[in-house]
Amino acid sequence: MVAKNLKLLVATALVISLAACGSESTASNSEPDPQSTGAFPTSGSGELHLYNWTDYIDPAEIARFTDETGIEVILDTFDSNETLLAKLQSGSTGYDVIVPSDYMVQQMVELNLIQNIGVKDFPNAKNIKPEAMNVIFDKGRNYTAPYMYGTTGIICNPIAEPKCKDMKSWHDFFTFNLAKTDVLKDQVEVVSAALRAVGVPANDLCTTDKSKYLAAQELLSRFKPAVIESDGSIERVLGGISNVRQNWNGDSHRMKVENPDLVYIYPSEGVNLWSDQFAVPVGAPNLDNAKIFINWMMDPKNIAKETNFTGYDNSIIGSSDYFDPSLKNDPAVNVPAEYLPLLSPIPNCGQEARDLYTQVFTSWTTEQ
Repeated sequence: MVAKNLKLLVATALVISLAACGSESTASNSEPDPQSTGAFPTSGSGELHLYNWTDYIDPAEIARFTDETGIEVILDTFDSNETLLAKLQSGSTGYDVIVPSDYMVQQMVELNLIQNIGVKDFPNAKNIKPEAMNVIFDKGRNYTAPYMYGTTGIICNPIAEPKCKDMKSWHDFFTFNLAKTDVLKDQVEVVSAALRAVGVPANDLCTTDKSKYLAAQELLSRFKPAVIESDGSIERVLGGISNVRQNWNGDSHRMKVENPDLVYIYPSEGVNLWSDQFAVPVGAPNLDNAKIFINWMMDPKNIAKETNFTGYDNSIIGSSDYFDPSLKNDPAVNVPAEYLPLLSPIPNCGQEARDLYTQVFTSWTTEQ
């Protein structure tokens, strides 16, 4: 069990991530969509169309939800927030529940892509931890309910790749040029890590100074990983296809359960702390079913099963009582005290900085 003071430190770090993300504007406390008002639905039927990250929800729990509610879940998956955003902007309105990250929620609110469904008034909203309630991207929890949160670091196999023992930083990751290196297909994660590697501090990751992006682009131009992909990392690392990877901590935990030799590295320049949310797109065809699903997921026992499956922590009170012991003892999940100062919010930038991130990432991937 993690010491109480360490739990407090982790909670503090989460508050920083959820309530202090740098941005130009915040989600408003506007009135709920007229379609979302009225008594909370007590029963449902038919279908629920869920658009989620790949391998980010337990199929057994989807089946149990269907057994308990009579609602059949149709799952479709995406590999990045940008893919999710493009899908909604293209006019796809068939989804009932989506799972954007914190910084993307704010963009979607501004673009009128998700509904104010009054989550704070859901029966199980009482279970949301206080530090996850009044978040800057959704003050008072009108648009979203919390799902999972975690960090982005490096997973390394020191048996297959001895240089793992020397890897301490993002700069090392980008410059060691190791065989079987694997990286996320995620422009915010890749570019922010490159900016950190060239000396940009955490509080300036939304800079609009083009010289800093040129430095990051120069660094990336010499970085030639074997794999650029967000999906399938667990299979690649466990199968020996990849020995070192930029990786989310929950996936890293699932790898370490199978291969305890693997090491999760907290790069010395800093680590992104992020959170993912449940939200309902504008035009969702099964709004009542969406509410029932989101409320069901805010039950401590239900969300704990998802944490046990995904390897990520969540923001629901009482859920930790049902966590697998392996989660509580893994430093990839419970951040050691000495690494807590490295955590900072995933960049939530204005449009000019977003465009610069896109330019750097697109240029780099085109060169591969």
